[in-house]
Amino acid sequence: MPAMNMIQALNSAMDILLTQNPDVVMFGEDSGYFGGVFNATDKLQAKHGAHRVFDTPINEAAIAAMAIGMAAKGLKPVAEIQFSDYIFPAFDQIISEMSRIRYRSAGQFTSGCVLRSPWGGGIRGGQTHSMSPEAFFTHIPGVKVAIPSNPYDAKGMLIAAAEGNDPVIFFEPKRIYNGPFDGVPDAPLKSWAKHPKGEVPEGHYRVELGKAEVTREGSACTVVTYGTLVHVAEHAAEKSGIDAEIIDLKSLSPYDIDTIAASVNKTGRAIVAHEAPRTSGFGAELAAQIQEECFYALEAPVLRLTGWDTPYPHAHEWAYFPIQSRFIRAMEAVTKAV
Repeated sequence: MPAMNMIQALNSAMDILLTQNPDVVMFGEDSGYFGGVFNATDKLQAKHGAHRVFDTPINEAAIAAMAIGMAAKGLKPVAEIQFSDYIFPAFDQIISEMSRIRYRSAGQFTSGCVLRSPWGGGIRGGQTHSMSPEAFFTHIPGVKVAIPSNPYDAKGMLIAAAEGNDPVIFFEPKRIYNGPFDGVPDAPLKSWAKHPKGEVPEGHYRVELGKAEVTREGSACTVVTYGTLVHVAEHAAEKSGIDAEIIDLKSLSPYDIDTIAASVNKTGRAIVAHEAPRTSGFGAELAAQIQEECFYALEAPVLRLTGWDTPYPHAHEWAYFPIQSRFIRAMEAVTKAV
């Protein structure tokens, strides 16, 4: 199998979708002629035509509305919001229309569309290019939320999302577009070519949404996370020598509580981690559900490792981001707690 970075894997997924289904269309700000700000849609317009891959005005509400309308009429839109920080003008369309059209029409219409968006921090993007707004969307019934952590899953999950009949918010961790991140800020960039999940089939395949993966087995504690932090957690476990079990959630809505509960019932200790601010972050949902499912197995309180309740900083990014040293301290704290 060829080695791909996440950008190449996503591009391959979209190329396959466009080739196999004439109803698939793709659009967004600069995602047509220029191929997107991160080149995820590079050369797709030249190959498939400007009527199927095209640029839009700088209007996120209109991008979401177009996707909803197209999906209701039978097309399969895969739209791009240039950065997840800019998705909020589309919030009303997502909540009031996209999530409810199946229910409101008693199943006569669906909104099977995908909104892709580069997501998260770690690239010195400051407060307007680093947000992790996933928790807002997990609170909307009728919308799925997916966040891959590697090229193999990114391609398979995007194909699965686009071929389904439900709306999917598909966040892409831009810190790991070009290689996994071990959580050490000044370390050289690593390549996906040396990672097992950097091997990506060229053809069509699907990775099921709603199913988590244990990426590292262990017995001392369970770490539940997603996106970039999967790799940070794995390296922290190796560096610290703590036998942590790492779960890559992949899908936040729906999320795989069965895999989480099986792990926590085994280890008795749990950390939930995300880049977003702590208060009302998705980790709070995970911690509450773990407490409900695993109460009698828990030997320590569930620990949350998160960003802080401030706008994402530029100059002090690595004090905000859950880097490897913060993971190690969290693992030490939860395994020593009595």
